[in-house]
Amino acid sequence: MVRVAFVTPGAYPVPSPKGGSVERVVEKTVPRIARAAPDVEARIYARIGRGQKARVAIGGVRIDRVPAADKRRYRERVMRLLRDFRPHIIQIENRPLWVPVFKRRFPRARIWLNLHSTTFITPPYANPAKVGRYLRMADRVLVNSRFLRRFILNRHGRSIRISIVYPGVEAERFTGRDGDAERARRGWTDRRIALYVGRLIPKKGVHHLMACLPDWSRNIPGFLLVVVGSAFYGSRRKTAYVRRLRRKARPWRKYVHFEPYVSHHQIPVWYAMADVAVVPSAGREAFGLVNAEAMAAGVPVVATRAGGIPEIVSDGRTGYLVDAANPVPGLKEKVRRLLTDDALRREMGERGRERVRKRFSWERTAAMWLEALRKEQG
Repeated sequence: MVRVAFVTPGAYPVPSPKGGSVERVVEKTVPRIARAAPDVEARIYARIGRGQKARVAIGGVRIDRVPAADKRRYRERVMRLLRDFRPHIIQIENRPLWVPVFKRRFPRARIWLNLHSTTFITPPYANPAKVGRYLRMADRVLVNSRFLRRFILNRHGRSIRISIVYPGVEAERFTGRDGDAERARRGWTDRRIALYVGRLIPKKGVHHLMACLPDWSRNIPGFLLVVVGSAFYGSRRKTAYVRRLRRKARPWRKYVHFEPYVSHHQIPVWYAMADVAVVPSAGREAFGLVNAEAMAAGVPVVATRAGGIPEIVSDGRTGYLVDAANPVPGLKEKVRRLLTDDALRREMGERGRERVRKRFSWERTAAMWLEALRKEQG
């Protein structure tokens, strides 16, 4: 029996009604690992939320929850619990700076690091020299895309042991839904909807969509841009960037709708209403799960050619990829093309749904994780 501890950052509980993506990946993957491999005993360590029990189980996997207002104390509490579990492998989720701490405390355990983004391996969050040392210190580094693997190896050397484990989508949640009733309720029956789902922060490139509004409103009959999200997970607080987006949209208010934070379980309803999904990321998007979710719903995607997005969206088949450095011309053209060609939209949507079914299920995520484990075991 291999005992594996999954240590989340302490930002959100597991399961988390409000986010974030790291905790959701753990929640969806670990029970599937346990089901697929009876020789793996998995345990999850996470933040305790208001009104939650300190110990629960999901899918047969035990979750130990502890207070996490102070991250150093959170880590210490988790390490005390780990002494009782005595794991063979400790998988740290998205916190590379924790690797040496766990290495010192648990010298007999294998320390794995699961990286979900470039955020915590680049300034201002981390010193590149330290990051390289900690990545080499880890017994295995898991990443969610070929892009992130290249990013690490090019900066920190080829000696780092890396395995790719793609995240997944519960495709059944996004299929078979009819958005017509919700469209009718909102008075959008005759609108052609371009949907953005995600955080409202500069690196997500939402400002590029505002720049496209004059063109789309003029050239696409019934056009409506729907922006679902807020600056922070689980919060409707408006930042300076959010206020700027709303100011830019004001002259085109008939053609844009802002929907503040929506919980993840409500997201399929929004995809069911959409005709096309737009993902204008300006930063290094390690994976971009929203692309896979849109495709699972049969919605073609127009996204920037950024980070790991080209590993999800097949350009010209399940959507279109546009230049990340100058996305506005491409966004204008490709969204216009899709929203004025029903047959093309349906064809791309069906191909996207099939691609997700084959490549981006949580069962495949668990299988890829187990492949990394078997490689470790020799």
